[in-house]
Amino acid sequence: MPPIHSPPTVLCVGGHDPSGGAGIGADAEAVRAAGAFALTVVTALTDQDTRGLRQVYPQPAARIEAQCRALIADGDPAAIKIGLIGDARLVPILCAICDDHPALPVVLDPVLASGAGQALADAALIQALLTDLLPRATLVTPNLPEAQRLSGGADAADCARRLRAAGARWVLITGTHEDAPAVTNRLYGNDGDPQARTWPRLPGDYHGSGCTLASAIAARLALGLSLPTAVAAAQDYTWTSLARAWRTGRGQLTPNRLYALPRDPAGCGAAP
Repeated sequence: MPPIHSPPTVLCVGGHDPSGGAGIGADAEAVRAAGAFALTVVTALTDQDTRGLRQVYPQPAARIEAQCRALIADGDPAAIKIGLIGDARLVPILCAICDDHPALPVVLDPVLASGAGQALADAALIQALLTDLLPRATLVTPNLPEAQRLSGGADAADCARRLRAAGARWVLITGTHEDAPAVTNRLYGNDGDPQARTWPRLPGDYHGSGCTLASAIAARLALGLSLPTAVAAAQDYTWTSLARAWRTGRGQLTPNRLYALPRDPAGCGAAP
């Protein structure tokens, strides 16, 4: 029997979205599409669909810690992706896990609101993210409103400067919420000027684009790519998954993260 090929694994920590557009389901698809494998820990159950979010049910902190540690011991992940936290009491646990595994790159997607705009973080959680978890992240991936809420900055450059001063090593600020005909994402690091990439703005609204991007980056870091290369490749992948999005409900569109799969016999696979 030939040796079994094992892909690198990514520990994905985040909320469960029953619609499949965002959260852990999105993480698993984006990680697998990159050629890695997702180990998943649910921080919160949610009552939501493509039209919006109604309720968040954070899970017990001890249960989340035990599951994270069990998966790390068993699956030996090569990267960590953190999304929806839902409760400030989970932050010390996540910080301890990061401290116990300092060699693992950590991609932090600070989910402060749902795709439809409902708040998902209170003042205590925002403060804990900024002062405790942010300094442990290799990369933080806020959209501009999230960056402004986290840092108090005026524009992307000001937000990035403040977030890096708070301890973030790399900051990727996405332009999906800007009023412009194109979407420009800016990656800030130690070298001063941001690395900016621009795509045509797609029509419609999308559920889970931030989860898709952050998880796609984490997967590529697990595969051994440098951070700028991982970010560039993940951004191209995310734009394509949005361009080929599904209509799975009556609200926002769902990214087609597995668009590269062949069509199934019913013709419901990737768009041509």
